[in-house]
Amino acid sequence: MREDYKSYIKVLEEELIPAMGCTEPISLSYGAARAMSLLKTKPTSVLVEASPSIIKNVKSVVVPNTGHMKGIEVAVAAGIIGGDATKGLEVIAAMSEENKEAINDFLKEVPIKIEVLNSGHIFDIRITIKGEGKDSSVVRITDYHTHITYEKSGDQVLLDFTGQASEESPTDRSFMSVEGIWDFVQAVNIDDVRAVLKRQIDYNCAIAKEGMESNYGANIGSVLLKSWGDNVKNRACAYAAAASDARMDGCELPVVIVSGSGNQGITASIPVITYAQELKVEEDQLYRALLLSDLIVIHEKTGIGKLSAYCGAVCAGAGAGAGIAYLNGGSYDDITHTIVNTLAVVSGMICDGAKASCAAKIATSVHAGIMGYEMYQAGQEFCAGDGIVAKGVEKAIENVGKLARNGMQETNNEIIRIMLD
Repeated sequence: MREDYKSYIKVLEEELIPAMGCTEPISLSYGAARAMSLLKTKPTSVLVEASPSIIKNVKSVVVPNTGHMKGIEVAVAAGIIGGDATKGLEVIAAMSEENKEAINDFLKEVPIKIEVLNSGHIFDIRITIKGEGKDSSVVRITDYHTHITYEKSGDQVLLDFTGQASEESPTDRSFMSVEGIWDFVQAVNIDDVRAVLKRQIDYNCAIAKEGMESNYGANIGSVLLKSWGDNVKNRACAYAAAASDARMDGCELPVVIVSGSGNQGITASIPVITYAQELKVEEDQLYRALLLSDLIVIHEKTGIGKLSAYCGAVCAGAGAGAGIAYLNGGSYDDITHTIVNTLAVVSGMICDGAKASCAAKIATSVHAGIMGYEMYQAGQEFCAGDGIVAKGVEKAIENVGKLARNGMQETNNEIIRIMLD
């Protein structure tokens, strides 16, 4: 057994978790539900402090189970009224009709103030609920969607991991590499990962089917099938886009996320599943291809961070391309060149928050992933020195991380200024 075998399993268990709705507003709902559970009286006012990237990602996306409403106030109100923080990112999945109707009344009766939180953390949320008399509660979530680092009820501090790792901090990802992922995929006992991958397949295929058959967002999936035809390459793009359209438009079906993102979870899985169905591969081969795709995405995103001005669908498209290459019998060289080719093509795509156009960006990224693989099969590749492309897949991924994490900081600031103008 590889020394890092258990670490890869742990990373998958941490990352491939279900979420209903876009994860940033749902993180707000989660924090609000937790803060409400610490309050002893009826809420009289709410203060929401959030880092700029949180505000960007919540502004334009529908919050499920709210009657098709959008925004920070809606996400927080839903969490307070009907949220169950023990359910994690499915915190508002079980909202009753009475809860849904109560959201509008709460928004009218209880003032919710929003302030920008410039703490140095890209992902940072602090929710303060004041109740009757001197009653109050505070919950802070930092660095990822369910990572509570501070809790206070009244005058009593219940939890404080400010500035330090908490007991729930995720597994260190620094051990990961494309070569290590490749070796793990070959060696893994599928029974060790079957449950998380089976859930990913079931959940993400269900929302893709719902998105294709119903009217959500810009209906990118059905547009693609009608315009470009019903072939496997187009279905891979279309069904991934349809799942995103449904999710961004408030569909109440859960998604299994990757790197904290449902859209990345969709992009990493649906195209691979679509190709597996077309190629009629054995279940074992599908699971290994999904593992490859998921872990490549996680590895790429480790150097970028959870939130950035760099569209995460690009990383997921590269992962999907690698998974598709594997299904076609691709070697390690096929995988690495697919990743590099994909990143060379679409690494300029920006993230301007969660919304309907995410579906089209996903389709574009999946297409780039497939093209990256097909290029290498045709004897073509982007070489070191072609823009940000470097020699070796790890150096190429490192360069993308620098671009997204450092180079695009001001891009992110400008995107947020434009969106809030």
